[in-house]
Amino acid sequence: MKTSSDPSGAPRTIVIIGGVAGGMSTATRLRRLDENLNIVVLEKSGYVSFANCGLPYYVGEVITDRSALLLQTPQSLAERFALDVRVNAEATAIDRENQVLTVRSGENETYQLHYDQLVLSPGARPVLPPIPGIENAFTLRDIEDTDRIHSAVSNAKSVAIIGGGFIGVEVAENLTHRGITTHLIEFSPQVMAPLDPELASLVHDRLRDNGVHLHLNAAAQAITASGVTTNTGEEIPADVVIAAIGVRPETTLAQDAGLELGPLGGIAVNEKLQTSDPNIFAIGDAVEKRDGIGQATALVPLANTANRQGRVLADILCGRVQKDRPSLGTAIVGVFGLQVAATGWNEKRLLAAGKKFRTIHTHPFAHATYYPGAKPMALKLLVDPDTDAILGAQGVGEDGVDKRIDVIATAMAGGLRASDLADLELAYAPAYGTAKDALNMLGYVNQNLADGTANSNQWHELAAAQQAGATVIDVRSPGEFAAGAIPGAINIPVDELRDRLDEIPSEEVIVHCAVGVRGHTAARILAAHNVVAKNLDGGFKTWVAGQAVTQPATQTESVR
Repeated sequence: MKTSSDPSGAPRTIVIIGGVAGGMSTATRLRRLDENLNIVVLEKSGYVSFANCGLPYYVGEVITDRSALLLQTPQSLAERFALDVRVNAEATAIDRENQVLTVRSGENETYQLHYDQLVLSPGARPVLPPIPGIENAFTLRDIEDTDRIHSAVSNAKSVAIIGGGFIGVEVAENLTHRGITTHLIEFSPQVMAPLDPELASLVHDRLRDNGVHLHLNAAAQAITASGVTTNTGEEIPADVVIAAIGVRPETTLAQDAGLELGPLGGIAVNEKLQTSDPNIFAIGDAVEKRDGIGQATALVPLANTANRQGRVLADILCGRVQKDRPSLGTAIVGVFGLQVAATGWNEKRLLAAGKKFRTIHTHPFAHATYYPGAKPMALKLLVDPDTDAILGAQGVGEDGVDKRIDVIATAMAGGLRASDLADLELAYAPAYGTAKDALNMLGYVNQNLADGTANSNQWHELAAAQQAGATVIDVRSPGEFAAGAIPGAINIPVDELRDRLDEIPSEEVIVHCAVGVRGHTAARILAAHNVVAKNLDGGFKTWVAGQAVTQPATQTESVR
């Protein structure tokens, strides 16, 4: 690799294609490390260094100042970092042999641009299914898209969003915030694919409770002047249609140049973020990352990942010892006051890969219940039963989910095991946590399952267990039982259990309470009297949430 200048004394030229998260992180870090580099940034759109993740909130007028999204301009970047930033400049071809780019400018003129090293950071492009009228749907990728949508919805009474992923859910919330009737259409039985169904159902409830018309198991078949037609024959009225189906790596330029792609369709790079051409590097949403769990590759279109790769690559280009690290895909989204977060793999993915795992559900409060404003969380931890490695985690709640998922992601990155969570020393005060933090409790539950102190039954396993003859004992109070119960369950409150042991059958027993805590106590009481009982993991609350997704009466917004 060349140093700052070649033998002739000319400065080394690094050209970066893409001027948002990854590309601009690379450019500014390069300048901080080397004042003599010639750094050129090409951005296809008219804006650089904008807050991509803030775009839905400008559409929803939560962010009212459009200029707040524009973090830097070509002029400010030139003044502070001596960067040659060119907007409305699209690289259309790479001549790898001569290390020359063909660039089309905003005036539709073309020119040639030499590079010593080339960095590809083109991001990802929206997925658009081949259905009639799809050309009339809006997508949300850059400032220009945002301006078009902001203008289009200003007089709209109803909007249909196709896709229930992060962007689709965020846009649904923001349009509802503007008072626009919003329909969210999702092909699968749930929104938010990183979540497992029993946690996704909590998001469904929050969307519906705030007026979003949720259409699950519904595929858009056509976009018409009046709205969207689905595979169920439903006509969903909409003045504006937004496609938020997902994204795919933008690899057109790389493919045309003959660069190697990975098995998932992203640009293939090594630990040094180098492509199959030693003078071309790639980062961000366009590349395949090393998966932090399976050690294969993964597509992780997240801003923090792109920014981190940009910094790492700048170090590498300046001769520093660095390498890209695997990605866990840690992410969070807000949904009408809910924090919805995940890291690592979910149960669906583990099952598909044939991996063994242990599942733990808890419903702790974000802080001490005696301090005003305590809100419950739903947490799920997935653990390798052989190694005790943390495989993934999910959380949904109004408060405290973000820091719990972040700590779990940090623990995973640091190689801590699930049982180590029990011994974490975490900041505590009544307004911020509990003396036994929610993460400590996950560790305790895992330890009990690992050493055989406890045995659990999952919500989706219960029906089969009952059919096989298991007796379900509900150890909640009579009032709780009367308000709603699992069909076939027998109510014996935990405080009465010792006096009613003669009512406990000798065959398989499954106990449960509301969230699992009293159920664990009941199982230990029974164990002391030689009755082996499993505790329903996450209790009645998790079971109810799971039923709402797997056995809904209808998938329209009328479900409550």
